[in-house]
Amino acid sequence: MKFRDVEFDLERDRERCLRGLAQDSSDTYKPSDAQRVTAIFKKPRFYVGGANPSDIIQGKLGDCWFLSALATMSTNKDLVEQFCVERDEEVGVYGFVFFRDAKWLAVIIDDFLYTSVPTFDELSSRKRQLYHNNEENYNNIARRHAKNLHFAKSEPENPEETWVPLYEKAYAKLHGNYAALDGGYAGEAIEDLTGGVTSLFSTKDILSPDDFWHNELSYAHEDRLFACSFDSQNQTRGVESIGENGLIGGHAYAILRAKEYNGKRFIVLRNPWGNREWKGPWSDGSKEWSADWLPALKELGHSFGADGQFVMEYKDFLEKWETIDRTLLFNSTWILSSQWLKIKPRLRLEWSYGDVSFTVSLAKTSPVIIVLSKLDDRYFRQLPSRSIWTFDFLVFKRGEKNPVAASLPAVFFDQRSVNAELKNLPAGEYIVHVSLIYFRLLISLKVRVRFA
Repeated sequence: MKFRDVEFDLERDRERCLRGLAQDSSDTYKPSDAQRVTAIFKKPRFYVGGANPSDIIQGKLGDCWFLSALATMSTNKDLVEQFCVERDEEVGVYGFVFFRDAKWLAVIIDDFLYTSVPTFDELSSRKRQLYHNNEENYNNIARRHAKNLHFAKSEPENPEETWVPLYEKAYAKLHGNYAALDGGYAGEAIEDLTGGVTSLFSTKDILSPDDFWHNELSYAHEDRLFACSFDSQNQTRGVESIGENGLIGGHAYAILRAKEYNGKRFIVLRNPWGNREWKGPWSDGSKEWSADWLPALKELGHSFGADGQFVMEYKDFLEKWETIDRTLLFNSTWILSSQWLKIKPRLRLEWSYGDVSFTVSLAKTSPVIIVLSKLDDRYFRQLPSRSIWTFDFLVFKRGEKNPVAASLPAVFFDQRSVNAELKNLPAGEYIVHVSLIYFRLLISLKVRVRFA
């Protein structure tokens, strides 16, 4: 018998798997039916030549942030492949691991996926005649291909590849349903997949573009991953808008590479839609690509084509994008320590520094990253009465009056975490004093410390 996931059964528990707590009645959550990958693909294969950014095409769900995370991770050899720890494609069972709330969690799914093309029984008699009233003929022509998938899919060159929709499904199960993935930040998804730590930077706050290039972007895909976005032009979060330059507001893009060539700095990016590219300088086929500059394409790992991947010069990148997600990755030399603290509601809506504190002890001088985060509340974001609050912190060495560090300020009010990076923190005992502005509901806070 094939495996059926009774905890997340797309076929028999449709509404809970699609919407959960959401009340959205849009076409996003109205797929045709659920079928196993063997009924959708003629020769399904989990990977075709490994995971690549070009594999990823966004479907009808607003999870560009998650797919952009997959895309930027796919540029690191074998990184994405680590998170599907076991699979049996014949039986239809897949096991994944995700990092959530300071621990690794296992997620097991079956191979059912939602489709978008109507079933033969849903066709009018006139449309059935187009297929000579033959259901098998109709399915082979209209329903047995990746385009039939309702949510994420693989690009046309590898139409039988299944890793993209199955990763998306596992992530939806982690958060309770597909609707929970509607809207987010790429850095959050990279954290959940790698256990890394994400910081959000406003491009307007970058003090030195030269230093940011040399100290941050130049290390892309060595020990850090990047994504970027800018607000929708109508200022409505989660609503995408396409500008004259081809870039889409309210939409997450993957940063694939940052390279310098002949004195110019370039960024290679990808739109998870698999189309809609930058139309400005250095866009595909633009006048800047003279014969002298065409050799740069090989260095950048780029080729012209309507595939969602494009090149921007660094100065244009800083001008057009507003927010950069940067996630630091950790190897086995780092140690993780974490502590949870529950905070109960009270009449005051604000906790000042010192009302809530954590203690951190360090045995030797080390690079340290302190992260203050709340419990992952993505599942409950669909509730209209959920809490909205922000927080930051100061770090003091015990017995001293002046702080040794402060968390980076939040770029968005609903950020899941804030952090402080200390390159060499001397041994000793430190107090983390939290400032919390709180609006509603019970709150759980966690301090997470990584040190080498």
